Parts: sequence; structure tokens; C-alpha cells
Amino acid sequence: MYKIGFDNDKYLKMQSKHIKERIGKFGGKLYLELGGKLFDDYHASRVLPGFKPDSKINMLKQLKDQIEIVIAIKAADIEKNKVRGDIGITYDMDLLRLIDAFTNTGLYVGSVVLTQFEEQPAAIAYENKLKALGLKVYRHRIIEGYPTDIHKIVSDEGFGKNDYIETTRPLIVVTAPGPGSGKMATCLSQLYHEKKRGINAGYAKFETFPIWNIRLDHPVNLAYEAATADLKDENLIDPFYLEATGEEVVNYNRDIEAFPVLKAMFEKIAGKSPYNSPTDMGVNMAGYCITDDAAVRAAAKQEIVRRYYTTLCAVRKGVAGNDQVENIKGIMNKAGVSISDRPVVAAANVRAEETGGPAAAMELKDGSIITGKTSPLLGASSAMILNSLKHLAGIEDKVNLISPEFIEPIMKLKVNYLGDHSPLLHIDEILIVLSMAAVTDENAKKAIDKLPELRGAEVHSSVILSQVDESAFKKLGMNLTCEPKYQNKKLYHK
Repeated sequence: MYKIGFDNDKYLKMQSKHIKERIGKFGGKLYLELGGKLFDDYHASRVLPGFKPDSKINMLKQLKDQIEIVIAIKAADIEKNKVRGDIGITYDMDLLRLIDAFTNTGLYVGSVVLTQFEEQPAAIAYENKLKALGLKVYRHRIIEGYPTDIHKIVSDEGFGKNDYIETTRPLIVVTAPGPGSGKMATCLSQLYHEKKRGINAGYAKFETFPIWNIRLDHPVNLAYEAATADLKDENLIDPFYLEATGEEVVNYNRDIEAFPVLKAMFEKIAGKSPYNSPTDMGVNMAGYCITDDAAVRAAAKQEIVRRYYTTLCAVRKGVAGNDQVENIKGIMNKAGVSISDRPVVAAANVRAEETGGPAAAMELKDGSIITGKTSPLLGASSAMILNSLKHLAGIEDKVNLISPEFIEPIMKLKVNYLGDHSPLLHIDEILIVLSMAAVTDENAKKAIDKLPELRGAEVHSSVILSQVDESAFKKLGMNLTCEPKYQNKKLYHK
């Protein structure tokens, strides 16, 4: 059963207030390194039920008159055409998507900075493209000895070689299309240049996970470790904060490892470090907005199992290693969860055994479990969705929402003219047909009107689905897992 466990309104108010206070601490100008996803933080919304995927952007909108956004992108990522795995587009294209999204919400994007710039031809071409679009573009260089050679880094031969990014507002949000893009180095470089110009400025970090003021072994923090298994991130007790205050709080290994160097840089730039620990640098208030710890724990445990299946499928596709699977198994043991804690897994697999073909199962927010099997007209996922809509609309199971006479001509079209090997309709195709049927059929209309109620539902498939169907589940806001096997033995799978 779905339960709210997070107060999103409280979070927006508390978070914006805390950031304003941090701006004041540094005399009126703050560089805020913003990690994680801004517009589509579905991980946070899954493990903190009640957290809205666009919460961060809505929080920033409350400060929009004070904000200027700088987007960092690593030149090498442009050169390599690095792809953002969750939405399948390259970092350089995602940067343009981010600018459009910021602009459409009334936030001001001041500039783009190409980090670790080494005259890469693709980066120069991209720079010219951005300038042609009317954007300000700056270059930050690779600094020899970064991040350990503090004396060289904080000098005219280090940060001094970087372009100074001209900004006009008190809160400079530095973000990027993905991790490792150079956000922190951009902030530190700017602090160096601001100091040379006699301008007081500070730095802070805004990342939702791990949540610093809940337990190290809390499922929400363990779910973050599962989500970053490929990066081998590990949550730890912050030893610097413990030494300074005697209190145990949570941070992650990379920030803890980097802090001595960061502190030394702060001291070299400003004469004194404003922070005694990496946790002090953060401004995240999410932990204060958990209203139902049991609901949050249950949601986070589900996410850990989902990550386990996602990684199994990634191994099957050849894009992840078994070490990641073992890592998540260890996290599952810490959280005390197993695949049996995800009811749709057994439901889908039992249905597949009964029918001798691919099957799928969905757990609705009311706890009901609906299954779908493969038939001559429908794939398992499409059948499951239609069955779920009938359940929600109170329509008898024996009722056909779509006449076979509507489906069969489309199947012939796909095979005979569009070159598809399988005539079965994908999820998006079956929903289009259902919406057309709803024009004249009252049951179809009742069913399609229930489509929004599928958001947040849990789904499991007995086989790996096509990219088209995976994408459809994501667009519908449903949480999909798959068994790590294909429907057939072909080597090429779309």
C-alpha cells in the first residue's frame, strides 16, 4: 500500500530559507554546487514518497530573482559523446535541454563553462554552436597536480589560468548534465577570482543523498548506495564532524576523502576555512521533512530490490559487471530485504510458468495485484495495463476494451509494411488505440480516464522488455523491474 512519508511543502520552505541564510553568512554571494537531478529526481520521489520529482526546481523558483545558473560540462565528455543513461541523450544535448527547462521556469542561465578544456576539436565546435545561440561560454583548463598540489592550484598558474565567469546575482547555482563534470572545481576557481577582485563569496553544496541527519544504515541511505553501485560510493560516518561536535552524521566516501584538500584550498583562498567538515558544506534539509519513517523505510527497501533487478539486467545486456550485483546483494543484506519483498516478482513469474510465455504483474497503490499474459493479439505488458485499467474503472474482466477488429489491421501493417518482426502492439500503441476507441465506447473512455492512477504502481516482467516499452512505463511513472533474460535466444535485441 502506498503511503506518503515526506512533507514536500515543508521541504520547499525550509530549503529555500536555509539557502538564504547561507548566502548571508558569506556577505551576500554564494556559489552553490547543485548535485543530482533537478527536473526529474525520480529516485528521490521513490524513496521519499511525497517528494515531488521537480521539488528542487520549485525550490529554486522561490529564489529566482536572486539566482544565476552556470552549467558546467567537461570538454572530454563532449569529445566522447558521453550519454546520460537515464534519458539516453548525450551530455551536450542534455545541456541544451537543461537551458530550455530553466528558461521555461523563469530561471536565468548566465553562462556555460567548458571544464578540463584542452582545445578538443569537438569542444571548440560545441563552443561555437553555443555562442551562435547567444550564450556566454567560458573555458576552464586542466590544472597539473589537481587536487593535491594546493600551492600551484591556488595561484595564477592554476585557477588563475581559468576564465573568470562574470556573474551578476547573489546566488550562483553551478550544475551540470551529469556527475564528474567539474562543478566543484568551477566553484573553487570562481572563489579564487572573486577574492582577487576584492569580492567576498562563499561555497556550499546541495545534494539530497545521502541524507546526513538520518542513520547510516537507514534504508534511504542504503538505497543511495544501491543507486550508485557503478560508482562504488559508500556512505560513512563523517569523521571530521564527529571530531568537531561529537555527533554522528552521514556523508559519502568521495566528499570525506576530498575534504582535507578542499579545506586547504579554502584556507589558501580566504585565509580560513568556513567549514570544519564536508557535512558543514551541505545545505540539505530533506531529513527534517520525513513525516512517516515507516513509509519511507518501506519505499526505500523496494528501491533497493528494484536496483538489484536493474543491475542484473544491465549485466545480461553486457553494460555492467557482476561486482555491482555483489555490491547490491550486500546492501540488500544490510537492509534486510530480498526479492520476496517485491510481490510483483512472484506474481509475474508464476503467471509465466502457468501460461508458458512472457507475463507481467502490477501492484496498484491499493495493494491489488493484476497480471497479464502473452496472447496472439497482445503482449503481456499491454494486456496487464488493460486489465489494470478495467480493475480501476470497475469493468468486468471479460469485457474487451478494444475490438480485435481494431488490433488486427495494425498488426498486419507493422509486419507487412513497417518491417517489424513481432506484430504485437507496444504499450504506447495499444494506448493510442484505446484512446481512439474511447471516442465511441463508454468502457474504453472509463478505462483511459483511469490512466493517471497507474502512476507509482510497481511492475515486474518475466522477460527483459524492449526499449520502447521500458520508455512507456517510465513516461507513465510506473516502477518497472524485469527478470534478467530475453524472450528468445536471438543475439540482437531492440
